[in-house]
Amino acid sequence: MAVTDSASSPGTEGRGGADLETLGRVVERVRSNIKKVIEGKPDVISMVLVGLLAEGHILIEDVPGVGKTMLSKSLARSIDCSVRRIQFTPDLLPSDVTGVSVFNQNTREFEFRPGGVFANIVVGDEINRASPKTQSALLECMEEHQVTVDNTTYHLESPFMVIATQNPIEMEGTYALPEAQRDRFMLRLSVGYPVESSEIAMLDTHTQSSPLDDLESVTDAAEIRKLIGIVNQVYVSDAVSRYAVALTSATRRSDELTLGASPRATLHLVRAAKASAAMAGRDYVLPDDVRGLARNVLTHRLLPSVEASMSGRTTGAILDGIIAAVPVPEGTR
Repeated sequence: MAVTDSASSPGTEGRGGADLETLGRVVERVRSNIKKVIEGKPDVISMVLVGLLAEGHILIEDVPGVGKTMLSKSLARSIDCSVRRIQFTPDLLPSDVTGVSVFNQNTREFEFRPGGVFANIVVGDEINRASPKTQSALLECMEEHQVTVDNTTYHLESPFMVIATQNPIEMEGTYALPEAQRDRFMLRLSVGYPVESSEIAMLDTHTQSSPLDDLESVTDAAEIRKLIGIVNQVYVSDAVSRYAVALTSATRRSDELTLGASPRATLHLVRAAKASAAMAGRDYVLPDDVRGLARNVLTHRLLPSVEASMSGRTTGAILDGIIAAVPVPEGTR
């Protein structure tokens, strides 16, 4: 089904204009705040905000020293909400992440002491330096927004977002993230090196003091929950839904991949596209929203075949070929 204009989408006529304006103002405040710390990376900042509004988790992978943790902390400080940081190390235990029951000698009862995941925004620094056993402690909370310890389930308050950083697997002292763990991250981002002008500007702002010290919150958790509700109302046509499914299905049929995108990946792709459309001031999703996010949403979930790896084909290059081969719906709006 091709939708010719936004007014013909069910329930969009006369709805959402004021809400989208509010969303745009809040997003711009947060974006401007982060720019005070992260120089010359507008696309990366936009992707982080897409993840926040789509209730997704973000994996930031890059070499040391390019600002991965700084980006995570600047987003966390821009929102007046609970924030916890977990420094992943080889000796970190699962109970350090989820929490543990401790016996109280005075009351003669066990008391639960929450772990690092009990916050609105959890910054997981260098997640792939912890063992797979500890990494797996995040699986339940990332998917179900809850933690189960000693047969008791504790729910995590919304919004809940994990922003994890990691170094490339080729670096010393790193463990590969399990497939189940990678699949729970909505987006994988790479910060990259700054351009010369941005690096020079960074020297002026970062050498005397850290800009993070002066960063103040520009919104709060309650307002972010409202924005998430606005994003949830963004309309997705049948044609756009079929296009998203066609992209993920094509990865499962590829001879160059041993592991394609999961149904969760399709869901994440559409949710991210809805957030991207809302940030662009639209209450409907275009195929271009889906296509533009496919690489960030899908690449880290795919595994190349042995033949593809031996021939030097990267996962990104394989996915680019798949995206190019899947027809884009015409006239869909």
